[in-house]
Amino acid sequence: MATVFQKCKTDEDHRHCPCEKTRCGHSWTVRYREPGGRSGRQREKSFPKKTQAEAHGNKMEADKVAGVYLDPDRGKITVAAWWDEWLAAQILAPNTLRDYKGFAANYLIPTLGRKTIGGVAPNDAQRVVKAMEDAGLMATTIRTRVISMKAMFKAAVDNDRIGKDPCKNLKLPRVASTAVDEDEIPTLPEVVQIAAEIPAEYRLNVWLISGVGVRPSEAFAGSEDCCRGDVYRVYRQATDKGDRKGNRKGLVPLKHRAEGDYREAPLAGWLAEEIARHTAQHGTRTILGASGLFFATKAGELLTHEGFYYHWRQAMKKLGMKYKPHDLRHFFASTMLAAGVSLLEVSRWLGHKSIRVTADTYGHLVPDSWNRGRKAMEDAMRPQLTAIKGGAPNGPEEVAQAA
Repeated sequence: MATVFQKCKTDEDHRHCPCEKTRCGHSWTVRYREPGGRSGRQREKSFPKKTQAEAHGNKMEADKVAGVYLDPDRGKITVAAWWDEWLAAQILAPNTLRDYKGFAANYLIPTLGRKTIGGVAPNDAQRVVKAMEDAGLMATTIRTRVISMKAMFKAAVDNDRIGKDPCKNLKLPRVASTAVDEDEIPTLPEVVQIAAEIPAEYRLNVWLISGVGVRPSEAFAGSEDCCRGDVYRVYRQATDKGDRKGNRKGLVPLKHRAEGDYREAPLAGWLAEEIARHTAQHGTRTILGASGLFFATKAGELLTHEGFYYHWRQAMKKLGMKYKPHDLRHFFASTMLAAGVSLLEVSRWLGHKSIRVTADTYGHLVPDSWNRGRKAMEDAMRPQLTAIKGGAPNGPEEVAQAA
C-alpha cells in the first residue's frame, strides 16, 4: 500500500529535519511500488497538501489493481521525440511519408513539439487543427493531415506511454459535398477533341483514363501485360515523388493497395485497338526494370505527372477548356452509370476505397433514379388506396379514415 509522510520529520538529510511543528506547511510525500510486488520499482512523489498525496497514492494503487497502471516517466518524452520514434516504425508509401513529414514540420512540431506527450490535453491537439485552419488549408486537407497525429497518439496509448488519447474527440472542420459537379465531366465530343490535341505518343493516356477509368498515374504506368483479353489489369502507378528504392521517379503500388495487389476493368474493343495502334507506331519501353511500358519521356525516363501535364495544359489552352486529366475518370464513371451499370461495379473498376466514396461522388448521376423512386412508391401504395371500397381515396389520411 502507498505510504504518506513528511520528509521534514523522518528524513535526516532533509533541510528542515527535525521539524517539531505539527502543521509546519512542508510538503507531503507519497511512496508506492510499481506493479510486481516487492520486485516492483519504488516510486515517490511530493505534494503541497496531505490530501493530494493520499489521493495520488490511492489512484496508483487502484490503477495497479485494475491493470491500468502507467509509468509516469514514459509519458515524459516530448511530442517531437515521440513523433520521430513513431514515424521510424511506420511502413509508408513515399508520397504518404512526404505528406506526414510536411504536416509535422509545419504544424505539429511548432505547436506541440516541446510538450511531453503525457502533458498534451485535448485542447492542445485542437490547437493543431486551428493552426492548419488559420493557414488556409481546405477542410479535406486538414482531415487528411490529422490522420498521422491521431495514429501517433493512439500508438502512445497502445505502448503505455499515456492513458488517454487527446485526439479522441477532435473537432474537425465540416467538409463540403464530394459530389462531382456535372460541369467537371467532359462530353464525348470534348474527350475526342482533347485526345486529338495531345501529342500522338501520349494520346493513349486520354483513352485509358476515359476508357477504363484508371487514375492518370496508373495510365502512365500502363504496359502490355495490363491487357488480358477483354480485361485491363491495373497493378501499379507512376510517381514523380520518388519510390522506396530511392529513384527520383518510380513505379509504386496502387492507391489503397499493397504491393502485388491489382484491380481489373472491362476492356472495350475500340480501346484494345487503340492500344495495338499505339504500340505499333511508338513501340514500348523498359524503364526501372519494368518492360513493355507504353510511355516514356523524350529523355527516355518514366512518364509522370510533370511530363504529361505540360502537354495537357497546352491542349486545354488551345481548346479553351479547363478540365483536369482526372476529369476523364468522371467521364468513365458517368458513362457507365448512364448505361445502367451498378455503383458497386463502377466502384470496383475505379479502385475506390469503398462504395461509399463512389456513391458520394457519383450517386446523383444515376439515371432516372427520381422517376424510379416515384414509381416504386406509386406501385407500393396505389393498389392499397384503390382497394378501399367506396372509390379511390386521395391519400393516406383518407385510407386511415376509411379503415
